[in-house]
Amino acid sequence: MVVGVAALALTACSNPIVTTSDTTQQTAPPGPGTTSTRPSNDKLVNAFDYYTRTDDIRSGYYFTSPSGSWRCVIVPRTWAGCQSSTGTGRIGVTGAPQTITDETGQNVAPNSIVVHTQGDPQFAAVPVDQVKQPSGTPKTLPFNKILAAAGFRCNTQQEIGISCVSEQTGKGFTFSNTRVSWQYTDVP
Repeated sequence: MVVGVAALALTACSNPIVTTSDTTQQTAPPGPGTTSTRPSNDKLVNAFDYYTRTDDIRSGYYFTSPSGSWRCVIVPRTWAGCQSSTGTGRIGVTGAPQTITDETGQNVAPNSIVVHTQGDPQFAAVPVDQVKQPSGTPKTLPFNKILAAAGFRCNTQQEIGISCVSEQTGKGFTFSNTRVSWQYTDVP
């Protein structure tokens, strides 16, 4: 955990993300389109349409789920993650831990699910302003479309939810409010 937090601090400057190293949470069986081969490119959206530039911490590729329930961001070459758009301070995913330990040893509620360029996908505590688009409303990522940018790819699928992966490691997550799986599920 200390190595992961130290690496995060080095790669994301002052990005105060808190993660949990426990990735053995409840997993669901692989969904349709689950793959261990190279993801498809035939359903890509124009990443430029999703990019917002502000500063090193909040510049990124922002999107919301078609339902509007989730907001997500790809922070270039650092991490991709999502949190509930309700702003309740909890992730709202069945199988999420009640608390995670932050870098100071404090127990905090996870409000996000993230995957870093390196490392395993995890539940995390990410400040709301780092996932919420700094200005305006983020663009919706349509069902069965893929946003590929800056070392990550994410998609939304009506049957399974949201899925993101680090293209460098192939590690990712697929989740909805009722389940989480620690693998990327490509668009069929």
